[in-house]
Amino acid sequence: MVPQRQQVPLLDVDATPLRVPELMAELGRFLREGGTRTVLGHNLHSVTLAHSNPAFRSFYDRSDVVLLDGAPLLWLWGRTGNAAGPVMDYRLGTNDWLPALGQVAGLERIAVVGAGAEANAGAVQRLRATVPGARVSGFPGAGWNAAVEEEAVEWLQREQPQLVLLGLGMPLQEEVLQRRLGSLPPAVYCAVGGAIEQLAGVQKLAPRWLGRLGLEWAWRLLLHPRRVAYRVFGEPWVLLWLLARRRLNGG
Repeated sequence: MVPQRQQVPLLDVDATPLRVPELMAELGRFLREGGTRTVLGHNLHSVTLAHSNPAFRSFYDRSDVVLLDGAPLLWLWGRTGNAAGPVMDYRLGTNDWLPALGQVAGLERIAVVGAGAEANAGAVQRLRATVPGARVSGFPGAGWNAAVEEEAVEWLQREQPQLVLLGLGMPLQEEVLQRRLGSLPPAVYCAVGGAIEQLAGVQKLAPRWLGRLGLEWAWRLLLHPRRVAYRVFGEPWVLLWLLARRRLNGG
């Protein structure tokens, strides 16, 4: 059964509520059917971008799967009463589902694009252990520019992966997919943000129990205060203003 999009109350965005086993089954179905698919995730940052950037929103609207990533979205969606069990089981940040990739039937070729050379190589090694027998290859993304992007496209065309983990940070990774999806080989393309560095151990990952309590933001703020402070303390006010403007304009 193809999962249906559902609206997240108050935020005026849609998402695909899935738990880990359901996502693994969906990835397996994508591989069986072939073609190009995209898997994205919604958190408050992406919701803010969706309300301020029409092209970004359009890409999310056209994506095959948009996971619920972030406690505020989970809590708001939970108000619909559509969860089959604990609401936090539907929280699928990238590091909640990457360890389960070994459950995806038919997954034999994985490409990891993004992060520095050390982190990329570390993530490739971790994934080889996670999906035994799969061919996992990597293409670092440090210093990403037009020339690197062209080289990455050519590399993917040679590799012909089934699953691509693209970790360039938001919104660059989404912009790259928008620009290049038509020229990329058929595969499932997953925007994974900073998960490559976290998978490699270069960036310390918050304990998953902390994420289930909705407090992962506090962990990130503690480790990276300058990078995270605006998203935690400033961006929510921007989002509130964008939502208010949308309602005033009848959106």
